[in-house]
Amino acid sequence: MIKVGIIGFGFMGRTHFSNYKTHDDVVITAICDIEKDRLLGSTEVTGNIAGSDNQLDLSGIALYTDYKEMLKKSHLDAISVTVPTYLHKEITIKALRKGLNVMCEKPMALSIPDCKKMIEAADKSGKILQIGHCIRFWPGYDITKEIIESGTYGRVQAATFQRLSLTPSWAWKNWILDGVKSGGASLDMHIHDSDFVHYLFGMPVSVRSFANIGVSSDFDHIVTNYIYNHKAVITSEGGWMMAPGFGFEMSFNIVLEKATIVFDITKNPSFKICKESGETVIPELKKGDGYSLEIDHFIKSVRGESVQKITTPKQSINSLALVLAEKSSARKNKEIILK
Repeated sequence: MIKVGIIGFGFMGRTHFSNYKTHDDVVITAICDIEKDRLLGSTEVTGNIAGSDNQLDLSGIALYTDYKEMLKKSHLDAISVTVPTYLHKEITIKALRKGLNVMCEKPMALSIPDCKKMIEAADKSGKILQIGHCIRFWPGYDITKEIIESGTYGRVQAATFQRLSLTPSWAWKNWILDGVKSGGASLDMHIHDSDFVHYLFGMPVSVRSFANIGVSSDFDHIVTNYIYNHKAVITSEGGWMMAPGFGFEMSFNIVLEKATIVFDITKNPSFKICKESGETVIPELKKGDGYSLEIDHFIKSVRGESVQKITTPKQSINSLALVLAEKSSARKNKEIILK
């Protein structure tokens, strides 16, 4: 059995919990959260993932409010680090040094030097460090990657990605709305699409971004043009400044020479391919979502199975560097060249 622990039991920690529970060879043996009431079930936990507020059975699981005590006392094979971003580096490095495989939520950290220290710790330990870039695994997004690489419908001419949300108010002590701790919506949420752009097309030559500062005192709504030598028009828009009734939307439209690929989580079907002939193809998507599929991938890696390299820590550094360049472009009001 693979013994797993979770550090941080807000709505993302609970999402990891639910997905680990689907594996017969995984046992969750320890959970840590600084708020004891969360572990006892007396604090409401909400988020933008369906089911995050469900009551969970924690019987038989060792519960801690100090992650250092948990790492010292619990005999684990792997942990999920689902704490606020500004705590990722410290906890991840300590876990790797304890010889644990680590699944760390995105973004990897707030700075490039912190990311490099995390990778150095992983390299020294010989253990797995996987960063939670769930969109790379998301049904529909995964097929899109395959379609583009196959060349079936020709080259990409244009692509637009959107990720828009009401202002999140469910985080512990509202840390997510403190730009110093979260990086604002541009780094906490928009990075999903920047990472996917990076995944599909590689790093751009340069970026040109426009953004507005929101409640986090950082960029909470951003629009970026990713500039490539292949001349395709690639843009993305992300932010959490929408009114409460808006809810959440993630979508994209990708124009190829012979088809347009459409994804919109608010629609049914959410994914379709509109061919130049006028035919619309609706492929069957994988069961689950990006969270369940990235956990599956992590567990297979911990088991020692050979898995496709869908995401690596070094790619996570590049995705962070990409968003930081976008923020710099918006702040300086000019195009930023990526070296």
